[in-house]
Amino acid sequence: MSEESETQTEISSDDKLWAAIGYPIPIIPIIVLLMEDKKDRPFLKFHAIQSIAFNVLIWVAITIITTVTLGIGAICAPVLWLATLWPAFDSYNGNLTQIPVVTDFIKKQNWV
Repeated sequence: MSEESETQTEISSDDKLWAAIGYPIPIIPIIVLLMEDKKDRPFLKFHAIQSIAFNVLIWVAITIITTVTLGIGAICAPVLWLATLWPAFDSYNGNLTQIPVVTDFIKKQNWV
């Protein structure tokens, strides 16, 4: 049995919920990584680390856009935040969501 299929059989509805709410609410993945019973679960660890990296990327983009446009770009913040809903929905369905740049980065860093 492959590692991915073993991970898929261990995913509980609680894991899916924690992973899903971690994308739009960035403090949740930090809490997950600090909880003893959650941090060793592969599905949750993958999504928590990916969520943190994805949110950092979004907030850097918001900061750059706002700075370059002298504050007018701040209206893009809610639009970019909506991008977190796609991986949240996908993780709630029990998938290991692949975000093109972010997933490759965290795997190359051996964070997951």
